[in-house]
Amino acid sequence: MNATQTFRIASIPADGVGKEVVSAGRRVLDALAVSSDGKFSFEWTEFPWGCGYFATTGQMMDPEGLETLKDFDAIYFGAVGWENVPDHVSLWGLRLNITQNFDQWANIRPVKFLPGVRSPLRKADDTELDWVVVRENSEGEYAGLGGRNLSGRGPGNEVALQTALFTEKGCERIMRFAFDLARTRTVKKVSSVTKSNAQQYGMVLWDDVFKRVCVDYPDVQTESVLVDAMSAKFILKPEELSVVVASNLNADILSDLGSALAGSLGLAASANLNPERRFPSMFEPVHGSAPDIAGQGISNPIGAIASAALMLDHFGLHEEARRVEAAIEQATATGHLTRDVGGNATTDDVTEAIVAALSRSLTAV
Repeated sequence: MNATQTFRIASIPADGVGKEVVSAGRRVLDALAVSSDGKFSFEWTEFPWGCGYFATTGQMMDPEGLETLKDFDAIYFGAVGWENVPDHVSLWGLRLNITQNFDQWANIRPVKFLPGVRSPLRKADDTELDWVVVRENSEGEYAGLGGRNLSGRGPGNEVALQTALFTEKGCERIMRFAFDLARTRTVKKVSSVTKSNAQQYGMVLWDDVFKRVCVDYPDVQTESVLVDAMSAKFILKPEELSVVVASNLNADILSDLGSALAGSLGLAASANLNPERRFPSMFEPVHGSAPDIAGQGISNPIGAIASAALMLDHFGLHEEARRVEAAIEQATATGHLTRDVGGNATTDDVTEAIVAALSRSLTAV
């Protein structure tokens, strides 16, 4: 009998609904492990970092937190942000602190249209839509370069500079990642998002690298689209999309648009990957801490659970990941929907429906 493979996961629920959805995701993964006949298990270590931690310590995470996290197999993250901490402080103090220092340079955000979830996009009623946004996650507009200066000259004279960083290596590695991903999909196509008509340095470099990388993937269709035109394409011609690769800011905005078109940000999963596996990768829903509904038990756990499926893929448990995704689809198809997607189910209701569907699929195998 083979020994059980144990995956050590650092759990960081952080703030607001992050606590609720991380708990839901852990329930699903633990149920999957119990049913694996000893094939694998999960060892969880939870960390209390976030805005609550900041209130008592003045820091978003322990000063030795990165050193602690580096030995885990993965990080399962909830959401960051609360009214007691400015957003730029909370984000850079925790989430970006992890992604930047662990060089999690590839951010994957699938856009999934689930059965039973009504999309505001009419085309989704009779057209099969399925694409993924690949986001450069380490530089671009979120590199953290710049500053605020000249405030000493008096009111109205301060200057702020926010410098976008584009390196040839950074552009190339995320583009090759996108092309390699496209080769695994039914529609082998990569759409590059640019704004080189107005940003004549960074985005022109992006375009030049894309043209060069394209040559190495003759089997993959390609296109280069301005970001404003791509936002329109998400709505008007989404059936033409498969893999969309974009810089940090552009992909951040477009992926939220895609999730909204699928029905809700509550459905959106993501993976922050260090593909070389020098550091642990981090998996999180993208919906944020949602202070307006936190603690009410009505948050949508699907984004977090779908992120857990991405984590299973990262562990090489591809069959199990597909089972989790199928269980999500069964739950939504049978009407287990939270308020953000037109239902009245609670977080627990949806989680239990997914666990039950997963149990049925495992029994049938």
